[in-house]
Amino acid sequence: MDNSIKGVEDLSHEDMARLMLDMFHRTMVHHTLWFREVEHQMGFKKALDIMKSAYNNSYDVQMKRLSRVLGFEMKDGIPGPLLDMSREKLLELMGSLGTNWIAGDGIWFQAVESACGMNDAKRCNDSCWTRFSPFEAWSIKEFLKLPEHAGMEGLKTALKFRMYASVNVQTIIEEGSDSIVFQMNDCRVQSARKRRGLDDYPCKSAGLVEYSRFAEGIDSEIQTECIGCPPDTHPEEWFCAWRFTIPEKY
Repeated sequence: MDNSIKGVEDLSHEDMARLMLDMFHRTMVHHTLWFREVEHQMGFKKALDIMKSAYNNSYDVQMKRLSRVLGFEMKDGIPGPLLDMSREKLLELMGSLGTNWIAGDGIWFQAVESACGMNDAKRCNDSCWTRFSPFEAWSIKEFLKLPEHAGMEGLKTALKFRMYASVNVQTIIEEGSDSIVFQMNDCRVQSARKRRGLDDYPCKSAGLVEYSRFAEGIDSEIQTECIGCPPDTHPEEWFCAWRFTIPEKY
């Protein structure tokens, strides 16, 4: 550190900009740590209810302040620059956000693997999905205003709103009113490994948690069956496939 820097006012223009980005990062981490601690103290479902209130109130306060400083208008709670974008540009931005999300997931995995080895990286990865999948299900249900028991129709819709949906190619096959098969036809991670001549990443342990917790988050009656997921062998047309069913009630 430059000994001449005694406070923020001593920073260069570029370093002040870097500090702004660091402050955004701290805010995101602080938000996550609050959720994690409330979950630890009160349970996951209660933490989601509390986060809904905290997020809505925090969003309004923060965006109003940022809009004043950065000079953009808020329209019905949405930044004007987003509303002014074309649909094509919004879809492109959505794809970039999805790509950044999956890239960040991979970077975290590699960071843990580099520091602690593959076993710990997979353990952390699988545990992360036990929280992210039900959170994403909850988030999508809130966005789409789905009922508590959204059923198979709700799941079919929700699967199209996952972060994955903007970066991967997926198919839903109807098997009846209470059964569908979901195929991941092109997985960004696995396709990248394939292009480099690498074997599939063995993601089944994470997938078993990820897909079952997501489906249960949409409707607690939905059951999940793995049809195939690496290291399982699979056909060329998909990397993994999952069956979701709602058992008949007698």
